Amino acid sequence: MTLSPLNQEESQQAAKRRGRPFFEGFVWHCITGVLAVLAHYTCMYAALSTGTAPVVATSLGFILGAFTRFVLARGVVFETARSVTESGWRFLAALFAQMAMNAGALSILVSAGTHVWVAQVTTTLALTFINYLVYRYWVFR
Repeated sequence: MTLSPLNQEESQQAAKRRGRPFFEGFVWHCITGVLAVLAHYTCMYAALSTGTAPVVATSLGFILGAFTRFVLARGVVFETARSVTESGWRFLAALFAQMAMNAGALSILVSAGTHVWVAQVTTTLALTFINYLVYRYWVFR
């Protein structure tokens, strides 16, 4: 079977993502993560501007950010043989674990006297690396 030029190019790009060195993949994970955060915050800002309650606004933003993260991680950072459904369920499981770790770490740091935003940034940085490992070796493997 011969691949069309477009399919051949897509196949070559997928092979590059699969064989991407660990650090390069992590850099792409961080870049796409910034885009996911921008999606979250933009949606949250728009919702707050219409009078939406803050918790609802951040929840809407979180959903958009998570969707953005999944699409970019699957399409740019990682190549996977898993179906969208299978990797999607794994992504959701990882997302819930991330939420629990975020809440736990934030609670511990704030209880220890760390300012809430310093605690959140610290937690986010730590989870960025942990999430990359989970996505690379479990969600999109």
